[in-house]
Amino acid sequence: MDTVRALLDKAGRTYAEEAGIRLADKPAPLYQLLVLSTLLSTRIKADLAVAAARELKKRYPTPRRMLDASWQDRVDALGRGHYVRYDESTATALGDGARLLLDDYRGDLRRARGDDLATHLRRFPRLGPVGVEIFCREAQAVWPELRPHLDRKTLDGARTVGLPADGKKLAKLAGNDVHRLAAALVRVSLDRELAKAVRTA
Repeated sequence: MDTVRALLDKAGRTYAEEAGIRLADKPAPLYQLLVLSTLLSTRIKADLAVAAARELKKRYPTPRRMLDASWQDRVDALGRGHYVRYDESTATALGDGARLLLDDYRGDLRRARGDDLATHLRRFPRLGPVGVEIFCREAQAVWPELRPHLDRKTLDGARTVGLPADGKKLAKLAGNDVHRLAAALVRVSLDRELAKAVRTA
């Protein structure tokens, strides 16, 4: 379908890709996605959250490195990414989350994988229902059992560009690119000009 092709072409870059995370079913990139999801969970512009995640990934790509950093180091890294509104509380949450991951999951989010994934994820500070949806939306690229993960935000985007607001139908249209379609639908739900460009493509 032309609309799906236009979505993937114009807006199909995932937030993980934008943050420089090479997502794979491995501990470090999954942790980096957890950090990104935490940052995107707050009421802050997505581009600022992505920039901060990129900055944190460079310096603290693993939970051990995050935990070993001082609170001020984490605040400074968030500041360099212009994530300043919630920098102090987020620095605390990132440290607490790294400790939880190391203590309870031996630093590997794959130990949370399975039917109770959402329950495990909600244990992490600042990762509420929105953060869980973000994580699952992006992680479906490497965890096939999550597919299709098309949440309310993606369905809002589908309505915006005239696609069916039905997860199964959207997944069928997307094929193997369902994670990219999900990212694109979120982006058009947040950006009217982008949605207009897709509709007129």
